[in-house]
Amino acid sequence: MTDSPALRTALAYHHAWTGGDFELAMTHVCDDIVCLAPSGRLDGAAAFRQFMGPFAQIATRVELLAAFGDDTTAVVMYDTDTVPVKDAPGAECVTVTDGKITWMRIVFDRVPFEQARSA
Repeated sequence: MTDSPALRTALAYHHAWTGGDFELAMTHVCDDIVCLAPSGRLDGAAAFRQFMGPFAQIATRVELLAAFGDDTTAVVMYDTDTVPVKDAPGAECVTVTDGKITWMRIVFDRVPFEQARSA
């Protein structure tokens, strides 16, 4: 499974941000990444950093559930606990070009986070 170029990059990114090194994680993201998140489209590394950086800081536990990939595409699914929300599963589908994540679709349920913010 890890002989997939896209999966190697996706897992390197995942292990970096879940291991507390968001700066290392960002080295796996291209400058002009397009990220489709539940909150909307994010264009560029700066917008992606503003979205994902705070999430990485509030994660208290991340358990990798599955990871699959081929030459250009990888999917990573994980369970996450965060400071405001316990049991917040997520998944990322990425496209990798020249060893960098160029496109990402993040899937997670925003409702528990919105409820925690309004509580």
